[in-house]
Amino acid sequence: MKDKAKYYLAVLLLAAAAAFGSVESGLLSRILEEAAYIIADMDDTQQEGRTSSGDSHLLRVTFIDAGQGDAALLQCDGHNMLIDAGKNDHGTELQKFLMDRGIETFDYLVGTHPDEDHIGGLDVMINKFPTEHVLMPKREADTRTYDDVIQAMKYYSIPLEHPDAGDQFYLGDAEVTVIGPVQETYSDSNNCSIVLMVRHGNCRFLFTGDAEEEAEADMLEKGIQLKADVLKAGHHGSKSSSSQEFLDAVSPKVAVISCGVDNRYGHPHEETLDKFQAMGVEVYRTDSDGTIVAESDGNHITFHVTGKNVQQ
Repeated sequence: MKDKAKYYLAVLLLAAAAAFGSVESGLLSRILEEAAYIIADMDDTQQEGRTSSGDSHLLRVTFIDAGQGDAALLQCDGHNMLIDAGKNDHGTELQKFLMDRGIETFDYLVGTHPDEDHIGGLDVMINKFPTEHVLMPKREADTRTYDDVIQAMKYYSIPLEHPDAGDQFYLGDAEVTVIGPVQETYSDSNNCSIVLMVRHGNCRFLFTGDAEEEAEADMLEKGIQLKADVLKAGHHGSKSSSSQEFLDAVSPKVAVISCGVDNRYGHPHEETLDKFQAMGVEVYRTDSDGTIVAESDGNHITFHVTGKNVQQ
């Protein structure tokens, strides 16, 4: 709208110059100079817009090294989403990490399920960053960690949202689809994990929280489209997740495993790593690679890992 107004003003000035060509030469010069200035300003603005748009339309996914926990930052077109926030003792560290990267607000905070290694730092995020939406599954936990998150939301009057499979929303140019959980009756809270498919142009990222084989089988049974370029491996690479049938449906080029160095669970398990190797899937791990950054331009995904940059 602003550019159109500038355009019409420039046209009027040029018309005035043509109609009153016999007026005092100084006035005519000023009219022509003003028209030229407006046109040049429009060109600069359009060029800046093209540059800014080209950069901002990238989707950047940062798989944060959160020890034996999960935390992934998604940024697109000036919009921010955090999927999980690590353990309680990583809250302040995660806050600093995000502030160092210029994060000031969140469109979405997602706690995939109420386990401490996924929502431990979520109350810190709510307290430190203005947030529009907080998403968690319809599964409560009788823990201090869960209560801290709920109390922080109440303090800032943020309603807790429980997304259903099939719900969609946008993060800038990226389309986010909730594909799990497909039921609410799981006995294990891991299977209640919110599962998200993030599509950016022709590139797809799948985030599964700690969903295990039971939840994976239900998604397969529902006929949900699971194919993705990048899989955030379920349950830190545990053998209880990443069933062969599920991996066949996802057919990832890359798997990212979030786990702590020498963790007491032995994550990732050899059985899972063997499956990825047999399928020719490139594997990145936060315990050995640290924080991992993937950037999508809508057609290609480039991974930035210490010492290596790889395009998929």
